[in-house]
Amino acid sequence: MREYRVLSPTAILGYGFPEESFQAGLDRKPHLIAVDAGSTDPGPYYLGAGVSFTDRAAVKRDLELMIEAGLQLDIPVVIGTAGGSGAEVHLQWNLDIIKELVLEKGWQFPLGVIHAELERETVLQAYRENKIAPLHPAPELTEAEINAAERIVAQMGPEPVMSVLQQGAKVVLAGRAYDPAVFSAGALLAGFDKGLAIHMGKILECGAIAASPGSGSDCLLGTLREDCFIVEPLNPIRRCTPTSVAAHTLYEKTNPYVLPGPGGILDLRETTFTQLSEQAVKVTGSKFVPAEPFAVKLEGAKRVGYRTVSIAGCRDSIMIAQIDHIVEAVRERVADNFKKYGYQYFLHFTIYGKNGVMGQLEPNSDITSHELGIIIEAVAETQEIANTICGFARSTMLHYGYPGRVATAGNLAFPYSPSDFKAGPVYNFNIYHLLEVVDPLALFPVEIMKMGEDQ
Repeated sequence: MREYRVLSPTAILGYGFPEESFQAGLDRKPHLIAVDAGSTDPGPYYLGAGVSFTDRAAVKRDLELMIEAGLQLDIPVVIGTAGGSGAEVHLQWNLDIIKELVLEKGWQFPLGVIHAELERETVLQAYRENKIAPLHPAPELTEAEINAAERIVAQMGPEPVMSVLQQGAKVVLAGRAYDPAVFSAGALLAGFDKGLAIHMGKILECGAIAASPGSGSDCLLGTLREDCFIVEPLNPIRRCTPTSVAAHTLYEKTNPYVLPGPGGILDLRETTFTQLSEQAVKVTGSKFVPAEPFAVKLEGAKRVGYRTVSIAGCRDSIMIAQIDHIVEAVRERVADNFKKYGYQYFLHFTIYGKNGVMGQLEPNSDITSHELGIIIEAVAETQEIANTICGFARSTMLHYGYPGRVATAGNLAFPYSPSDFKAGPVYNFNIYHLLEVVDPLALFPVEIMKMGEDQ
């Protein structure tokens, strides 16, 4: 029976994995080791600021084990969304780590590098040709927003990864990539069904999170066959179940049956999940339906200001009972104090113990907490204004004289000194749109580098 086995060591490069689990996966003789290195989950800051949300030493540790194993087994190692966001600065950051390992380990191998950051003029031209459409709930794009973006990346499908694998790359470092792309590319080259390969990649992308108990820091093995795929954890304390695998299939999706991606959709209306063994689940019936025209997702982030944050606690039951009134009174006091300066700012109070997680969607309107955690956040056009607004809001709430207040000391407890944290630039996603393309390779230039020969 023909099979294609893919080892996913961890949910995100740098999240780590037990070496015992990884070795168990290697013992199964995988055809490919693949890892997703990024996500939009941590928000727009990392794309806008051009920094990684994963730690360099942790990424280096994971890469050392993965590349060493790939070279020993003579199988490809594929990394997607390099550096966390996949723009050029992130790609080069990840590339520097690989070069450092090559020097330390004496490795020699061909490295395929796939770029995903777009030139601003490329996006402007596509916009002027009406080739860009919003991805709900994003608004219509404008030239002003394109020009405001610090960086713009396109999300590649499996085709660019397949291209560099065909050119002989033993390690592939890709910019921003559709999560399943790096897991499915090798199987697609081997002629396996695209629907099953993409769906298996969707499960593998987060490592053992699809197992029970789930973990983003453990390994998962996917075995693709002609009519199904099988997923199983490599740590004996975990098991995959139809529920855990089906739940991860729906992860981050608004429609449980139709999952969009570059160039088409994954149709799961006939998909079945079957317990194959104590630890393994078999999946059948997944189909890939090509879309016309072929489209890829664009992601862009722009700077919208600077943030200052203050963290405090409250344990006064009288204050807790009036917290909504106090917040509004502080907000009004801040506005009144600085009205003549015309400051443009955003002031927000997150109240943990009341509705700090769900905000206005919180169904429980009664406060039963004996203490509250309060985060005061100010965002303004400069760091100095953000500091001023946050600091004034903090001091006003600290000494606010609410009805029933007895003590003359401060109302708030601050766990840190200084009490205000200057968090720096703030970014928003301002491009989250679909771009029509004729060639799925056109936006993603590739290069093959002979690592260890020209270092």
